[in-house]
Amino acid sequence: MVDISLPILKSERRLRYLFLDFNSYFASVEQQECPELRGRPVAVVPVLTDTTSCIAASYEAKKFGIRCGTNVGEARARCPDLQVVAARPRVYVAYHEKAKEVAERVLPIDEVHSIDEISFKLLGEERIKEQACQIADKMKREIARGLGPYIKCSIGIAPNRFLSKVATDMQKPDGLVVLEASDLPQKLHRLGLTEFVGINVRMEKRLNGALIFTAEQLCAASRKELIHAFGSIIGEKWWYMLRGFDMGPETHQRRSLGHSCVLAPDMRNDDSCKEVLLRLIQKASARLRSEDLWTEAMDIDVSSQIRGWNAHVKVPPTQDTLTLNEHFLKAWETHSFQQPRKVGVTFTNLRKAEHVTPSLFDPTYDRMLLNRAVDTVNQKFGKNTIYLAGMVHARDAADEKIAFNKTWLFQEGKGDNAILDIPDFEESQLLT
Repeated sequence: MVDISLPILKSERRLRYLFLDFNSYFASVEQQECPELRGRPVAVVPVLTDTTSCIAASYEAKKFGIRCGTNVGEARARCPDLQVVAARPRVYVAYHEKAKEVAERVLPIDEVHSIDEISFKLLGEERIKEQACQIADKMKREIARGLGPYIKCSIGIAPNRFLSKVATDMQKPDGLVVLEASDLPQKLHRLGLTEFVGINVRMEKRLNGALIFTAEQLCAASRKELIHAFGSIIGEKWWYMLRGFDMGPETHQRRSLGHSCVLAPDMRNDDSCKEVLLRLIQKASARLRSEDLWTEAMDIDVSSQIRGWNAHVKVPPTQDTLTLNEHFLKAWETHSFQQPRKVGVTFTNLRKAEHVTPSLFDPTYDRMLLNRAVDTVNQKFGKNTIYLAGMVHARDAADEKIAFNKTWLFQEGKGDNAILDIPDFEESQLLT
């Protein structure tokens, strides 16, 4: 049951956060950039082949049940008029940078959460509902003026960041939802469990096991019941968040780093697969060094609709490309798959350099100096000025991708992934 002392605390739960979530971001940018796509169902894909999956869909496409993860062949069957376009990460990052610039005209940014999500803190009179809504309306106008009318966003306003994010999903596209303390938790009752940030299908099953099947049951559960349902003290945190209490900023430590690549049809064979994986190791290890991280484990994955293959490889603490290649090639001797479609390399057990003591009996230090020299040359003269001979045919493969939880593109060399300039809407020659 809801704590009976809660009404006394309503004054402590005034509006604090405004959360901005761009709608169908990648697809909307494509429609803004390409007039011929406007008003039409659009799917954005990593590579132009019917065997891959959509990474974004416009709202016109979503009406046909096309979502992120829908197979392109299946999507075309559902919607014969579907416009399938290859992803352009540099363009999405450029619009993201412009979006930050535009948003700052209205409110100082508190935190950038992903390429399509930004949150802001409300202060003083901004926390009055009418004032907060005026700010939200102004932000929508500025986004339309700065980025173009086809870039829509939903805005949520609530006493904590968690609920402000939930509010953005309650009205899409182009929504504005305010959750005040007096609305909580009853206004959340109509949501499905997986509509709450942090509850995936697996967690939903866990909650079901604790006899929590609806949002109303989730909100009505006591702190003790939620601790039991979530299996940890985090359940108590949920009790407070659902009622609008601000739990303060969260700190996240990077746990993994990696790259993946959908193989072009002519590269779906053993030799090309191996070369692309070597290319991904080179790229990911360069990122390790740029972020001053060391890894102690590497996961290799080859995906296929018939039979895939994966390997978990433990390595001594390293950020060295050659060392990682040696361990990969040893693991590669056991590979077994058919018709590969996608490959990936992920480094785990990451540690900062100050927490690593390299062994005195391996060449890690000398190789670290060599890696730094290679990185310096590539940054001065351009990507792949120096590269490993074993990936000669794949050196231009695995272009940088932009996932929703990323906001930038890694630059391997001089001029690589330079950010484009997006002028204001009235001045743009691209928008008509």
